[in-house]
Amino acid sequence: MTQVILQSNPSVELKFKGYPKEIKSKLDYLRNLILEVASESNIEELEETLKWGEPSYLAKKGSTLRMDWKTKTPNQYAMYFKCTSKLIETIRKVYGDTFKYEKNRAILFSLEDKVPKEELKECIRLALNYHSLKHLPLLGLLNE
Repeated sequence: MTQVILQSNPSVELKFKGYPKEIKSKLDYLRNLILEVASESNIEELEETLKWGEPSYLAKKGSTLRMDWKTKTPNQYAMYFKCTSKLIETIRKVYGDTFKYEKNRAILFSLEDKVPKEELKECIRLALNYHSLKHLPLLGLLNE
């Protein structure tokens, strides 16, 4: 495991402070999973910033991961993946109905959902290492 250098934009902390308490704890959990996966994947630097007003994470050889909760859908929150990547398409093929999806761009969570931790960590790993994996069948998830 690697000690990850987190380059964090101060606006991210303000965004997290603005979430309702229950939502903040859910998004903190996702954030901690991202940091955990980055460390386990030997990613040395991770950028934490806001993109489209949402907490976003980017590794040098990765695809941007974002997360957010929106007042128009108060009973759910989401982890967003770059819609032009193969990430959600691949995740859906491998994990099927383990997750709920929003088209080719997000994994959705209801407030009462128990997050499938190991499966989500694998999805995060794919995103953080995407440019090293995108040429592999199913991004290297299954040996075909």
